[in-house]
Amino acid sequence: MRDVDALRGFALLGILLVNVQVMADPYAGQGPYGSAGERGAAWLVTALVSSKFYLLFAFLFGYSFTLQARSAEREGAGFAGRQLRRLLCLWCLGLAHAVLLFPGDILMTYAVLGLVLFAARGLAPRKAVRVAAALVVSLGVLLLGRGLLAPVATAPGGAALPRKGTEVASCRGDPVSVVHANLGQWHDLLAGDLLYAPHILAAFLVGLAAGKRQVLAEFDRYPGRARRLVGYGLPVGLAGGVVTAMCRNGPLDGRWYDIGTAVGVLTAPALTAAYGSGLLLVLRTRRGRWLGEALAAAGRLALTHYLTQSLAMALVFTGYGLALYGRVGLVLVLAGCCVFYAAQLALSAWLVHRFRHGPVEWLLHNATRGRGA
Repeated sequence: MRDVDALRGFALLGILLVNVQVMADPYAGQGPYGSAGERGAAWLVTALVSSKFYLLFAFLFGYSFTLQARSAEREGAGFAGRQLRRLLCLWCLGLAHAVLLFPGDILMTYAVLGLVLFAARGLAPRKAVRVAAALVVSLGVLLLGRGLLAPVATAPGGAALPRKGTEVASCRGDPVSVVHANLGQWHDLLAGDLLYAPHILAAFLVGLAAGKRQVLAEFDRYPGRARRLVGYGLPVGLAGGVVTAMCRNGPLDGRWYDIGTAVGVLTAPALTAAYGSGLLLVLRTRRGRWLGEALAAAGRLALTHYLTQSLAMALVFTGYGLALYGRVGLVLVLAGCCVFYAAQLALSAWLVHRFRHGPVEWLLHNATRGRGA
């Protein structure tokens, strides 16, 4: 479990760096590009972070599914009932999260696709990986075809156009206005969530296959494979990330947006695998052990931290608090995120020595097992 938790704790940083751009909207009122520093920061996040860490989270979701199945079997409990209660609780948490805090919530998508994962739980590991590969390739081809056949109506570089004045005012307004703005943005983001569902499901299935083989529990048996994943995955994933960033953030214009997205869909899994394998190799070094402890502590509280990140961003950028939506540049926003993440790591180390579960994990744990558990 330590490796699972460490990977989950590591993924929290990438998720935060991507989500904050939706919450802060640093280009509102400045045009889609901002300063050279802002453009460079956006370019690097797209190349190195976007679409990589949600795949890592999704992989771990699929892997943890097998751990939960074994736990239910050991305890003689019905796994179907547990899993359905868990997914229902996750969906309700996601709904509240999307409406109140962050319209780009992923928990509801996980809950719905979790039903598909449950239905596919009998797949053999190799077949699960083949289905996952087919999903990724199909989505990449679909996006590539769309990019080649129809120009994308966006600003140069594929960046979002500046927010309308009424939308900015809503995000900076009272709590009712913030909720209204969240609902509007949620509607806009829903199509994207549906489009990327095959990508997430593919990561679920790879996690399912890895869990059945207990790859992370027996990682020390596969150091050679891990090094090969890093050796092949880094150049492929980084090259794909660079192409995606060029299409989305310049110098190529918006007509290349979907082509860049297709390249990202096809190559992001390689970089995700390289990141995860590389981290696990580092954690087995003498100097990496302390990092593993810090990341694992955060990973044990991952759901609490994920929601806390959204709460903190809402308090900083919306009318719930400082209302800095569109008023802070991306470089400063990302620097603040790194400081906040470091604080989460420090707090996690303190919390896990005093409590068995984080507050949201405790809620999900009890919902999974039923009230009397």
